[in-house]
Amino acid sequence: MQLRKLFKILLYILSGLLLTAAAYVAYVFLTYTRIEDNLPVSTGGNAEKQAPADGEYTVVTYNLGYGAYTDDYTFFMDDGKESRARSKESVIDCITNCSDIALSFDPDFVLFQEVDKDATRSHHVDETQIINGIFGKNGDYDNVYASNYHSAYLMYPLTDPIGASESGLLTQSRFDITSSLRRSLPVSDGFNKILDLDRCYCISRIPVDDGKELVLVNLHMSAYGTNRELGDAQLIKIFGDLSAEYAKGNYVVCGGDFNHDFTKTSKEYFNPGTDLEFGWCEPFPDNVIPEGFSKCTGYEEGPFATTRYTNKPYGPDSFTVIVDGFIVSDNVSVNYVSNIDKGFKYSDHNPVVMRFSLVR
Repeated sequence: MQLRKLFKILLYILSGLLLTAAAYVAYVFLTYTRIEDNLPVSTGGNAEKQAPADGEYTVVTYNLGYGAYTDDYTFFMDDGKESRARSKESVIDCITNCSDIALSFDPDFVLFQEVDKDATRSHHVDETQIINGIFGKNGDYDNVYASNYHSAYLMYPLTDPIGASESGLLTQSRFDITSSLRRSLPVSDGFNKILDLDRCYCISRIPVDDGKELVLVNLHMSAYGTNRELGDAQLIKIFGDLSAEYAKGNYVVCGGDFNHDFTKTSKEYFNPGTDLEFGWCEPFPDNVIPEGFSKCTGYEEGPFATTRYTNKPYGPDSFTVIVDGFIVSDNVSVNYVSNIDKGFKYSDHNPVVMRFSLVR
C-alpha cells in the first residue's frame, strides 16, 4: 500500500510538471507575435539642419551587446556561463561608456544595435533614455528607436533565465530626420522562431540641400538559429530597398551588425588554423551585392576585429572576427574607414568609424 501511494504521489508530481511545461510552451507561442513590416517609426530629438551636399560626414556603428558584455563576461549561448548583465549599475556603466566612445569621434550619425528598452537581461534599464540623454547634452541630435524584437519570458537557462526582452536599433543624427521606417527581415518559422527572434533594419531619411535625400540604414541581421539561405534572403531584401533608393538618385549609407565574416577572410586572419565554425560568421556573400554598391573595407588602421566569441573572458587567444561595417552606394565617397580596437571593455563588439562625402 505504501509503495502504491508513493507511486501515485510521484505520478501526480510528474503530471503537474508536464502540465506546467505544456502551459509555459503554450504561453510562449501564443503571446509571441512578429512585429509588422513597413512600420513607421517616430523621431525624437531637436536636430533641424538639412545636410549640406558638399560636407564631409562621420558615421559610427556600434553593437552595444545590451550593456552586459564587459571584457570578462561570458554568454551561455556561446558556451559561456552568463545570461543576464551582472547588475543594473554595470549596464548603466557599459552603456554610458559606449555612448562616450561613440561621441569621441565627433559623429554626425551613430547607428547603435542591441539597445534594450525594457528587458530582464539588462535589469529593465531603459538604455535608449541614457543614450538620448548623453547625446542631447552634446549637441542637437535627432534619435530614432526601432524595436528589433520582443519576447515573452524565456525560461532558459533554467538557473538564470534570460527572461523577457524588448530590444532594438537606435539611430542618432545631427541632421533632421524627416521620417523612418522599420523593415522586417525574413526569419525562421515554427519552433525556431523562439530562438531566432525578429530582426529588422531601420531606414531613416535626411534631406540634403541639393534636393536629394541621404538614406541612412541601421541593421542587425540574424545570428543564432539561422542558416546561409536565410542570411542570403535577408540581404536580398535589404539590397532591394537600397537599390530602389539609389535608383531615385538618393545617397545610401547602410551600417550595422551583418553577422557575417564581413571581409570574407577575417576569420582566418585573426584565428589562423582554427577549426571553429559558426553560422554567424559565414563569409559575406559578395555575389548578392547589387551594381552600384560596395562594402567599405579599405581600413586605414588595423584591421581590427569587431566582435569576439564570448565562451571565455577576452584574451589574446579569444576567437574574433569582423562582422560590423558599412555598405554604401557609388554616389557616396568613403574618405576613411577603420575598426576601432577598444578591447571589448564595454561590449562584445568594437565600433566602426567612417568618414564620407556625397558625390554629385
